[in-house]
Amino acid sequence: MNDFEEYIRQGEPQKKEKGYAWQTAIGLQAVDDLKPSEYLIQTARQHIEGDITIEEAKQLIDSYYQSKTVRANIEDRTEEADKVSARIAEILSEKTFTFSPVEYITIHRRLFQGIYKFAGKVRDYNITKKEWVLKGETVLYASADSIRETLDFDFMQEKNFSYKDLNINDAIIHIAKFISGIWQIHAFGEGNTRTTAVFAIKYLRTFGFDISNEAFANHSWYFRNALVRANYNNLSKGIYATTEYIEAFFRNLILSEHNELKNRVMLVQESSVQGVQSANTTKEISPKCNICTLNCTLEEMAVLNFLREQPKATQKEIAAHIGKSERTVKTITVNLTEKGIIERKNGKRNGFWEVKTNNLNS
Repeated sequence: MNDFEEYIRQGEPQKKEKGYAWQTAIGLQAVDDLKPSEYLIQTARQHIEGDITIEEAKQLIDSYYQSKTVRANIEDRTEEADKVSARIAEILSEKTFTFSPVEYITIHRRLFQGIYKFAGKVRDYNITKKEWVLKGETVLYASADSIRETLDFDFMQEKNFSYKDLNINDAIIHIAKFISGIWQIHAFGEGNTRTTAVFAIKYLRTFGFDISNEAFANHSWYFRNALVRANYNNLSKGIYATTEYIEAFFRNLILSEHNELKNRVMLVQESSVQGVQSANTTKEISPKCNICTLNCTLEEMAVLNFLREQPKATQKEIAAHIGKSERTVKTITVNLTEKGIIERKNGKRNGFWEVKTNNLNS
């Protein structure tokens, strides 16, 4: 996934944002063992450079596949990979989002319209899927009769949940539980993991995070297998559902930790002593991030991530970024200062914020 590294590491902010969107969009195709074409890569570069709009990029891809010659020489699902990649890049570039089951279903429709006949439609039949990580077994997905009600319930529970004053560890555990829960419903016949990933990125941004998406771009297959392991029980073989793997993924995504994301460690092994890990289990995790964030809230983490990128940001700019009032931002910066995580340097007018490193973790 180095096709757009030059833009991400050295490019202008707008090119960096587009580069991340395309890198993530292409990386997510790996969940279904799909690989976009070189034409898609070239088109993406044109968009990143500003030569064409995202709408023009999508039109170029559509026109490319209208050629019978192209259709005859390209594997069927490469067309899917290209079109869905462009659509994911478009959605990730948009600043709009509504937290609701309708938004979730709409994302599926936008990604797969013209590719699947059931795009944007909740499945009306039951499904099973053989999983490599389960050695051919399947997760028990929601029954067709209960999908919409289950979706509505999960979204309502999350909407009513308060992250206020919740430390970042517990917040990540809760997010892992919610995301793995809506994935387990498997509302659609195909495309559930890509839809869930796009939704998760958009949702996490509402907390004020500038999600780099690197974990999704480079470890989308791990993401899917982690969701599988979060929803599979086989008590007769001593195998229990565990969110530890999806938590590690989100810790990398949110805290910029460097937990090793290896698919082979998730492969189920029969054991009579394998422990249970769930979203309600307290688990010690060695922090690998650059700053001591174990007692930070999601709002505080959003501020910290922003100050790392913009140390000279004003409280007004911080407030606009995380979607909170300036009074709230002032409270957050005071709390972070008291915790010794940030320090104001060179005074109020011409100063900047220094994010402290934790000597124990550096």
